[in-house]
Amino acid sequence: MADISAVLSPADALQLAQDAAKAMWSRDHAAQALGMTISEVKPGTARLTMRVRQDMVNGHAICHGGMLFTLADAAFAYACNSYNRNTVASACNIDFLAPAHLGDTLEAQAVERSQSGRSGVYDVTVSTAEGKTVALFRGKSYRIQGEVIASFSQT
Repeated sequence: MADISAVLSPADALQLAQDAAKAMWSRDHAAQALGMTISEVKPGTARLTMRVRQDMVNGHAICHGGMLFTLADAAFAYACNSYNRNTVASACNIDFLAPAHLGDTLEAQAVERSQSGRSGVYDVTVSTAEGKTVALFRGKSYRIQGEVIASFSQT
């Protein structure tokens, strides 16, 4: 299968990324339950936000690391599925740099760093609305069979 960026105009690639995100969002009950919102999706990139709620705070009165990981992982998922090809994580790691607190609005910005064959590498920065970086996440993706929007056909 040809690289999607080679067969679509930039405007069509952007529209496809946004349509794929919309299709994924309709089935993404985990992100919805955590109050995440999609701020932006473009080919190979995504930006999601989430407000830290009381039920996301741990025994140290800071945002639970699992919540930070989930936000970063969601941004990673939307970025690597933006080409309308079903893509899953093959490996991820996260570095927690600073605490996030109750009421903070967090933003996860995912950026594609490498794409070769079925594999990709994405970096995600999680920061507060004030710009403080709280976590750095790296995800490795792997394309599997199928498309996010099953009806999409390449010409």
